[in-house]
Amino acid sequence: MNLLEVRELTTAFSARDGRTLRALNEVSFDLAEGEVLGIVGESGCGKSTLAKSVLRLIQSEQGSVCFHGQDVLQMNKAQLKRARRSMQIVFQDPFGSLNPRHTIGQIIREPLQVHGIGSTRDQQRRVDELLERVGLSADVQTRHAHEFSGGQRQRIAIARALALQPELLVADEAVSALDVSVQSQIINLITDLQAELGLSMLFISHDLSVIRHVSDRIAVMYLGRIVEIGEADALMNDPQHPYTRALISAIPSLAAQQAVRIVLHGELPDPSDPPEGCAFHTRCPQVHDECLRRRPELRAVVRDTLSIHSQAAHSSACHLNESTP
Repeated sequence: MNLLEVRELTTAFSARDGRTLRALNEVSFDLAEGEVLGIVGESGCGKSTLAKSVLRLIQSEQGSVCFHGQDVLQMNKAQLKRARRSMQIVFQDPFGSLNPRHTIGQIIREPLQVHGIGSTRDQQRRVDELLERVGLSADVQTRHAHEFSGGQRQRIAIARALALQPELLVADEAVSALDVSVQSQIINLITDLQAELGLSMLFISHDLSVIRHVSDRIAVMYLGRIVEIGEADALMNDPQHPYTRALISAIPSLAAQQAVRIVLHGELPDPSDPPEGCAFHTRCPQVHDECLRRRPELRAVVRDTLSIHSQAAHSSACHLNESTP
């Protein structure tokens, strides 16, 4: 059963010179209950905009985001406040997302106070429980965010996100600002909490090795669109889009025979003036004439190397994967 259904979601921004930048362009996907969907792509592909658009932290110009069958984009203020009890986010910067004037206890307790959940004693008990669950002691409650390391601050941010017992957790580059050793600790914490609490998650990162570790399915984004989506193992072992292959080839490996590195030349195109046809054709090593003329749609992949179950769940937006032009 799907917890979240996103359809044709489009989010645009107006530049100072009057141009319109489409950060998201007709993005569609489903998220099942208890599932982790990894979202990956280069900086500027629209990953963080997708996170904020799904939670309606920024306004989208078209599309729908149905949570338990109700469109978040059509909710009034009271309905949205109720829905947000079940949808929480952990931001990339654990320092910038924590109020420097509040103590840790106040930061974690605030969601409970805003939604009027429990008595003062109940709220205190919940704060103690959350700190223990994320690996911090209860005596940190009187301290402030600047007194902690980056990893500790992210644990505090996770505790705050879990305070309302959400069904959906969005992790927006939640480990990218941390040291590698600390990253693994926070990834393991998030993975354990997801399994323990049965959370559905959108896990956003530019690091495919991290995404593979935590995700049931993976969606690859390029210039505001999903260009490939499928089960994690199937996508990593048999990628169908040239962009996905390039990303996977960049993952460091200790294997004696590492796959040939696919180097993409150039930068992401300007989202205010995207190229005609396939947006990836300006960097694609397998470009052909059809790529310049027509934008490929996200279609189910049919490959002998994929199982029947994987084929049903695996889609790619590439002319090379189309059975007929």
